[in-house]
Amino acid sequence: MPSRLNPYISFAGDAKQAMEFYKEVFGGDLAVHTYAGFGAEAPPGYSDKIMHGMLETPSGFTLMGADNPPGAGHEPGNNIAVSLSGDDMGELQGYWDKLSDGGTVSVPLEKQMWGDVFGMCTDKFGITWMVNVSEPQS
Repeated sequence: MPSRLNPYISFAGDAKQAMEFYKEVFGGDLAVHTYAGFGAEAPPGYSDKIMHGMLETPSGFTLMGADNPPGAGHEPGNNIAVSLSGDDMGELQGYWDKLSDGGTVSVPLEKQMWGDVFGMCTDKFGITWMVNVSEPQS
């Protein structure tokens, strides 16, 4: 899978409704995964909230989104990050190293409960980046 770069929007509890709306607008295939769906204990009141959603459209657009976890602030207008994802660990690790250099790492780039390697950082210019490396598909 080639690496992709796309927006990732955080929501204050209405990610499912928002992602369904964007599907109506753009068409395509929507996949949503709840906090409880990953098999880990969900934060109280978050079992049915969206931990990760992805819309892929016929025009080639990709939009990702999720409900903010408890305690994470939500400020409309400042709730978008840039997501880098793919299966080339070397390529994505290189981007991560450069983006996080001089910035702030909020989630270290390491294996996560859903099986991928993931990290989140804010670069030295204040832009939030999410890097996800999936296992190559065989």
